[in-house]
Order: sequence, then structure tokens, then C-alpha cells
Amino acid sequence: MTMVAILSGAGISTDSGITDYRGPNGLWRRDPEAQKLVTYENYMTDPDIRRRSWRMRLDGPVLRAEPNAAHHAVAELDRAPGFAVRVLTQNVDGLHQLAGMPERKVLELHGTARAVVCTGCHARSSMADALERVVAGEDDPACPACGGILKSATVMFGERLDPMVLGTAMGIAKAAEVFLAVGSSLQVQPAASLAGIAAEHGARLVVVNAEPTPYDELADEVVREPIGTALPSLLRRLQDLRKG
Repeated sequence: MTMVAILSGAGISTDSGITDYRGPNGLWRRDPEAQKLVTYENYMTDPDIRRRSWRMRLDGPVLRAEPNAAHHAVAELDRAPGFAVRVLTQNVDGLHQLAGMPERKVLELHGTARAVVCTGCHARSSMADALERVVAGEDDPACPACGGILKSATVMFGERLDPMVLGTAMGIAKAAEVFLAVGSSLQVQPAASLAGIAAEHGARLVVVNAEPTPYDELADEVVREPIGTALPSLLRRLQDLRKG
């Protein structure tokens, strides 16, 4: 059984219509103010930021997006005999699961945009329900249980990753025989360090990204081709090597 870990970043979802953040046409480059909408301190202290954030979620592509060829290729590898696949994703879009990856095999390092959490009582509920309230006229819906501030169940700038999730991810990186970093700038720590941890523990490291990353020098292979075609090809090659 070959242990394959796939660290996926925003670049894997651009073919699904979800803009990345740091690429040449990324959201942060086009609109630096947009980062405030997902910064915890701004969100908690400024009602206008919260209203704009809810509007962004309502108008944004994430909840309407469909998995693309790269997501499906990962799920297909998981179903192939002889592979133990784990996905460590920096994305919050849930597209790996929609493509068929079992929930238990996907570790969402930065949380999920498909749920909301109360910052007061920590009650969790669906994003779809919260957005229905926005459509109905609540521009900053409060927690129905305690009246606290609701936020997306994602890790905002200024928040720490869940240490349990990070610890599990590190364990997977250490155990991986093949580690693919796909569509990630590998600039956001501590998630980016998983590539280095895998390489240090003997994994074959493959970086698939349009732009150079800080971990390219550690990689056994660097692929600059479009992810939608490059990743399916790469994963088929993995399967062929195992059969061969």
C-alpha cells in the first residue's frame, strides 16, 4: 500500500471558478481591502465589515462551485487498489468531498465555508441556513442560540489553526511515501511546512504550481503545467508505476 498525501491550495479550485488569493490575478492583488473581510479582528469589531463579508459569501462562487478534473482525479486515486490517500487542504470549498473523497480522508486545515460557528457559544450550523437569513433581510445574522456574532467556520487571518488538526496533518506528512503539493504558493505557515516535513521524512515531494514556491528546491519534481491536466496525468502515472 502506497501512502500518498496531497496538500491542495487555491490553485486546484480555480478551474471550478474560485479565484485564488496570491497568484498574478489573485484576489489580494486585485483588491487588498478584501483581506479585511476575512481578518478576525476587523470582522469582530466592525459591523460594516461583517455585513460586507456576508454579502461576499452570498455573491461568491464557493457554494455554487462544482469539482473539476483535478478533484475527481484525486478521488479516483483513492479508489484505485494499492493506495492510501489523504488530502490536506488549505481550501474551504469542500470540493474534494463533493468529488467523492470520503470525509474522514480530507483534513480541512483552514476550516470550511459550508458551515458557520458562533464566536460566543461555539454552536455550529450550516452556511446555507445563515445565508437564507441574509436573503430574508438580516444583513448581519446573529447566533439563534445566544445572540452572539456568527462567522464562517474557517480560520480567518489572526486565528490559529486547530492544534489537533495540525498535529494530525504533521503525522500524515511524516508517514507519506509520496507528497504532492498542488496549487499552493507554500507561503502560508504552518500549512506550507508540511511539504518540508514530508521531504525530511523521506517522501518523494512533487510540487504542482504555476508560480515558484519556497519548497521547489526540496522537490523531486516540479510541474508548472495547468493543474486540471497536469494532476490527472501525474496520478495516472503513479498508478501505472505501481502496476508496472
